[in-house]
Amino acid sequence: MIQYSFSASDLEYFLLILTRVSCFVFVAPFFSMQNTPRRVRVVLSVFVAALLYQTLTPAPVLEYDTVMEYAIIVLREATTGLLIGFSTTICTSIVSLAGSIADMEVGLSMVQAMDPTTKQQTTITGAYYQYMIMMLMIVSGMYRYILGALADTFTLIPVNGAKFSAANLTQTMITFLGDYVIIGFRIILPIFCVMLMLNAILGILARVSPQMNMFAVGMQLKILVGLSVLFLTSNLLSGAADFIFEEMKEMMTSFVGGMT
Repeated sequence: MIQYSFSASDLEYFLLILTRVSCFVFVAPFFSMQNTPRRVRVVLSVFVAALLYQTLTPAPVLEYDTVMEYAIIVLREATTGLLIGFSTTICTSIVSLAGSIADMEVGLSMVQAMDPTTKQQTTITGAYYQYMIMMLMIVSGMYRYILGALADTFTLIPVNGAKFSAANLTQTMITFLGDYVIIGFRIILPIFCVMLMLNAILGILARVSPQMNMFAVGMQLKILVGLSVLFLTSNLLSGAADFIFEEMKEMMTSFVGGMT
């Protein structure tokens, strides 16, 4: 028979670890997909928290006197987990921007589809990019890096040791907004350039042959050429995923630095 005993302080310390891990899992990409059962996410959070608890023992002494003070510590750990998960989630929104711009250029911006991973309306190209990035995240093992980074945060930010710096976090978000636009345009640059040349050609044809209905012809050509370029540039998505994953690493590092 296996006998295992622990004190109330150990249980309190484990619950704080579980709070940070569970908030991270319910926000971080790949783990927070809506089509993932909640029971799976709960079990994963408990399992990861148990492994981290065994690694981080002996547990430090938590200094608090009342239940309200312990609740404040719980809120601090929950905020820490949410911010770390948020730093990775906002990077995946880059593909939504790229998909929206691509569909606007091609002429499919009015077509909306339900993304089962987020339960939100998105464009066709945005959903395509989203699924491809998630697949590349699984193939490349990026999800293991995210979990490993979460485990390292307990060394950099001990339990009840988070110090939120509004200035550093704000500067990190400002820097991300610049990278957000740059990486998004890098992803759809081939489609943007081809559509620009096609619009120039259609404009010249409209001046040379005014009797042709360039509006009807242009819509069909844009969709045909846009889908062709999207198909031909599918092999470039691995490079786009590298940009997003590098940005994800930088954002996690910056957010953790803003809480140390």
